Amino acid sequence: MELLQDCFWMGGRFAHSLIEESDDLSRLDDGNLWAVSISYEGKVRLARFQENLQSPFPFNSDSWKDSESKWQTSLDQKDYCSYVEAIRQAIASGWVYQVNACRVLNRDFLGKELASLFAKILQENPAPFASYLSLPGIQIASASPELFLRRKGDQLITSPIKGTQELTAKGFGNKDQSENVMIVDLMRNDLGQICESGTVDVAELLRSEDHPGLRHLVSDVVGTLRAELNWRQILQALLPAGSISGAPKSSALKVIAEHEIEPRGPYCGILGWIKGDEAELSVAIRTFWNAKDGQLRFGTGAGITWGSDPSAEWEETQLKARRLIAIAGGVL
Repeated sequence: MELLQDCFWMGGRFAHSLIEESDDLSRLDDGNLWAVSISYEGKVRLARFQENLQSPFPFNSDSWKDSESKWQTSLDQKDYCSYVEAIRQAIASGWVYQVNACRVLNRDFLGKELASLFAKILQENPAPFASYLSLPGIQIASASPELFLRRKGDQLITSPIKGTQELTAKGFGNKDQSENVMIVDLMRNDLGQICESGTVDVAELLRSEDHPGLRHLVSDVVGTLRAELNWRQILQALLPAGSISGAPKSSALKVIAEHEIEPRGPYCGILGWIKGDEAELSVAIRTFWNAKDGQLRFGTGAGITWGSDPSAEWEETQLKARRLIAIAGGVL
């Protein structure tokens, strides 16, 4: 199929032939199907398409070419470990309990599109919330395993991931479990701002999920949305996602801003679709993007608690990147 410059795909839902773009969250209340990308920093890109249908991803991986380029990192191992230690000191001082510390990888990109890379990802690293969005000025190919928000009518569910290990590992330790519980409490508080009193609940706590090459620790938090709220109010209450910021969220965001020298961009934002009172939005982790500047980017990170070992956290960021970087090509 000839490449369509502007399109969206997620979970068998394919939309193409762009009608309009907007950064106005109030447009999400008009009942149309909108593809939604909101960056970690809060940049909103909403897209409405003429054609919306059920379809497998209609492009193939044949045109994707591996690269021998070396991936650069916004924080090298020494700087990242110093960042982790700074978070530990902030925890010791009582300023914060948990922070998600990220870095951005980049390499030269001479291609014209990421659709073929996304097709390759679907073949070699299928993910429950894999998504592709191509709009003027940006292309995003995500292999996200994490649900930010699913809405059906007034029912909401969010499923934060905290805890990552190789499939050969024997089980999650206390650090991973305590970190997950911290973020569950944060998401309960976030949903509590927009849900009917008494309806926010932890539907499942500390579920183990196997994904290609990795095992994650996942929990489900649910609630019943208050009737008078619109999409702007919902998203402003929940963003950025707790699992990629930290707890307390306001303090964690200040720590992140102080130490991360490159914007996360689409990485750690949200990606998905909204149609009236239905939605499926992922946390845009395990995500490549090309902002038309000759660079392909990929983000990786780890959740830091007092019990974190800096070298082990660096290795977790490598673990999360290794499989997908191997699919895209280039030297990590």
